[in-house]
Amino acid sequence: MYRAIICLLMLTLVSGCSDQWGWYVVDPTTKNGAVNLQFLLSGLYYTVLLSVTAISISVVVGLLIALPGLSSNRPMRVVSRTYVEVVRAVPILVLILWVYYGLPQLSGLTITVFWAGVIALALSDSAFEAEIFRAGIQSIAKGQYEAAHSISLSYADTMRFVILPQAIRRILPALGNQLVYMLKMSSLVSVIGMQELTRKANELVVSEYRPLEIYTILVLEYLVLILIVSAGVRWLERRMQSDERN
Repeated sequence: MYRAIICLLMLTLVSGCSDQWGWYVVDPTTKNGAVNLQFLLSGLYYTVLLSVTAISISVVVGLLIALPGLSSNRPMRVVSRTYVEVVRAVPILVLILWVYYGLPQLSGLTITVFWAGVIALALSDSAFEAEIFRAGIQSIAKGQYEAAHSISLSYADTMRFVILPQAIRRILPALGNQLVYMLKMSSLVSVIGMQELTRKANELVVSEYRPLEIYTILVLEYLVLILIVSAGVRWLERRMQSDERN
């Protein structure tokens, strides 16, 4: 897979040497190209910070939403299911716009671009995290609950020490996929002025009038970032499996 990607990129760069292409705008060997590349890469910090902050919040909220959904109390299950279905039905771009423009009018609070993006992304992702946690917890055998009950563990301790550690090992690939999803969806926050990777690329296109070349670099930035995250998730998954065997 990686070889195919590299070959495709090489073919694109070679074909881009024609007079119709303007790779000089992102050529690191020229002063202007180096400045443009630095400008594009300056959005990396906010992309990562926005994504990591949002995914951290969404994991906590998702778990808090998933647990009532597993309760024997029907009203609590209804509330959990209603939250998941309603939030999943709202397009994330619409949610970003609503949080940034609408929430301040309702709450009377001033929300920065960064926190508007975090709230919208975390809220949207929490519904998916809730379903991931629900499926992971339900996959644990009932015998684990019975064993915890036999040694007089409370519900909270059963979840903390017995159920959740096993469930997290099983849902780790899904959580990794959600982090990748969050990195990609963070590009939508550019519509409200967040200075992340996509916003930087849009601003450079306006000044240089070379969308093909600049957006190609943007694609490569996301590609490298997501490949690194995916490799990290796979390493963590292998590490947790190794610890479980030991």
